[in-house]
Amino acid sequence: LHADVHVLMTENATNFINPITFETLTGNKCLVDTFDRNFQYSVEHVSLAKKADVVMLAPASANVIGKIAHGIADDMLSTTVMATRAPVLVAPAMNTGMWENAAVQQNIKTLRARGVEIVAPVSGHLACGDNGAGKLEDVAVIAERACELLFAKKDMEGLRVMVTAGPSREALDPVRYISNRSSGKMGYAIAQAAQKRGAEVTLLSGPVAIEAPQGVKLVPFTTTQELLDRASELAREQDLLIQAAAPADYRAKEVAPQKIKKQGGEPMTFTLVENPDVAATLGKAKRSGQVFVGFAAETNDVLAHARDKLARKNLDMIVANDVTRPGAGFDVDTNIVTLITKDGQEALPMMSKAEVAQRILDRALALRRE
Repeated sequence: LHADVHVLMTENATNFINPITFETLTGNKCLVDTFDRNFQYSVEHVSLAKKADVVMLAPASANVIGKIAHGIADDMLSTTVMATRAPVLVAPAMNTGMWENAAVQQNIKTLRARGVEIVAPVSGHLACGDNGAGKLEDVAVIAERACELLFAKKDMEGLRVMVTAGPSREALDPVRYISNRSSGKMGYAIAQAAQKRGAEVTLLSGPVAIEAPQGVKLVPFTTTQELLDRASELAREQDLLIQAAAPADYRAKEVAPQKIKKQGGEPMTFTLVENPDVAATLGKAKRSGQVFVGFAAETNDVLAHARDKLARKNLDMIVANDVTRPGAGFDVDTNIVTLITKDGQEALPMMSKAEVAQRILDRALALRRE
């Protein structure tokens, strides 16, 4: 693979390595100063932004990550990243305390939500003398991820995909509700992966603390009935349905009009009634040619429960996981799943939810071709 590499450096980076080193290696001028006049005439940061097939920040400091996350463009590097439409890959490297700082982690979440590829740092001996998370990932791994962006699959162009994600909320009174621990991360990862592969994606989302991926149409819902209503309106025109949301199975029979007060130590009883089954309703109405993928988040007899749902809800595939296993539960960025179809099953090892999303889409496309 031959690549034409252009290196941009911040002023601080030049204290660690001389720009001449990169100019010798790449054969291109290493740019630092946005207003440098010693180059062929063009608005250089815009020119490079347009020319790039992928933009890689490695190593990325806490400072530059924060600037990009918040739209600050005050040097050659940050202005070029701001102007580019190419995929962006960020490989952070910093002190453990900085990496674990809440502000840095929030900035990383912001960038991920915008579709920026993050190659997380690993644990090891750091320049400051500490041992811990913050060491730059191996260069070969970073290069491989860059190649994945350069040669990204576009095998879903022309397909319409509906993904549901997150929890529903069922009111008990004006201030309380029944819900569950779904973070929406798995559904959002699937929506983002499908969009990157060229699909037209509609994301039906319950209340979550995640920014919607860029390029995805967001349709919010709160209750299970709202999810069903919106999904039913949109489902027929879709090629692929992925029901990753966690709708509440029950709702209050009666919602109190005012905030419920304590009863002086007496027990309180609520009468619950079943909500409609979203997956079963969509499965019953599934048209010819559609592929319908569901999820089974279980705590026991996972595969048996999943196979039952696969048949009962007219699914083409179900993604089963035991939410009690470390790395596969709620509010984490990894998952451990088994992909089950009527013809068999495939158990996947622990991997990021972004990787799981790709495997789900790969299998769903294979089912579509069958």
